[in-house]
Amino acid sequence: MFKFLLYPFSWLYGLGVSLRNQAYDLDILKSREFEAPVISIGNITVGGTGKTPHVEYLVDLLREKYKVATLSRGYKRKTKGFRLVNVDSTVAESGDEPLQIKNKFPEVTVSVCEDRGAGIDHLLAQGSDLVPDVILLDDAFQHRSVTPGINILLIDYNRPIKDDHLLPVGRLRESARQVRRANIIIFTKCPDEITPIMRRIFQNDVGLLPYQKLFFTKLEYGKLKPVFHGKQLANTFYEEKQHAMLVVTGIADPALLIAHLKKMAAKQEILSFPDHHNFTVEDIQNIQLKFDALKTGKKIIVTTEKDAMRLKNTPGLGEELKAALYYMPVNIRFLDEEKRSFNKNILNYVGENKSNRELHKRKNSGKP
Repeated sequence: MFKFLLYPFSWLYGLGVSLRNQAYDLDILKSREFEAPVISIGNITVGGTGKTPHVEYLVDLLREKYKVATLSRGYKRKTKGFRLVNVDSTVAESGDEPLQIKNKFPEVTVSVCEDRGAGIDHLLAQGSDLVPDVILLDDAFQHRSVTPGINILLIDYNRPIKDDHLLPVGRLRESARQVRRANIIIFTKCPDEITPIMRRIFQNDVGLLPYQKLFFTKLEYGKLKPVFHGKQLANTFYEEKQHAMLVVTGIADPALLIAHLKKMAAKQEILSFPDHHNFTVEDIQNIQLKFDALKTGKKIIVTTEKDAMRLKNTPGLGEELKAALYYMPVNIRFLDEEKRSFNKNILNYVGENKSNRELHKRKNSGKP
């Protein structure tokens, strides 16, 4: 109702972001390039584009052939500076998303640092056996102090940026014109099929340039997994819809997950928290009350994989809730056989740059 009051603040915010981008464009502010292949994955809006599943897709694509490292800010962590993330790290030490990636891919180097350039320096200064072949920068589209070899921009299919506004009026972190900085644009959270006409509309909406490639992905949910020591759910769970579910989320946009879970629940109750919410003892008590209020005999609590990272170490989580708590794994799938083309782009870039780096090292060392 009073949204118009925010427009002066949106204008001031946009002015600040525009001046900063111009400073980088004019080389007043310096952006660093690195020998190692660097791929950035980010968005131009606030939250909710499915960034972590796309980072995990890249990790899975590259990890068999290359030493992969991810570098995140570690949003809402209590620590400062560069840190390597271990499987037994806490959310307070690393942030929830880096900890999720490390638990899913224990053999991969996962790190956090608020200064992306300094973080890359740390990764490249490790012993020769640990130096990564490729570095994935998580949520780094706005971090122009580093120039990635490939800049991947994610846009929510359901929230076109052409209709959006800059913060705080809308959800845009910077002007939609900055889409030009991306090498690859991915529309995420798509329906199962997109007509050729809709593809052209989205292509026109972002003003696709000759050097840019456009892809479409959808989220695919797996089978529920116990967060602690709950039993693996039988296949009949997905067929009979006999359970009541308490869905607990602390993500930016839980709508797709809630709609998916509704298909497998006899009854569904929702308990939503802000994105990256740090659960408290009072929150656990509220979850317990909501769970107790589900009167059906068969009932479970379902959360996201990211929320599970934060719930694990929350005080006051009793054995009953631990046994009832499950998380929903999520992956991405490219539409219309686009996977091969995307994979080829990524693998070619990493392979060529790794080869050039090794050749440069041999020349400098004097070895043939």
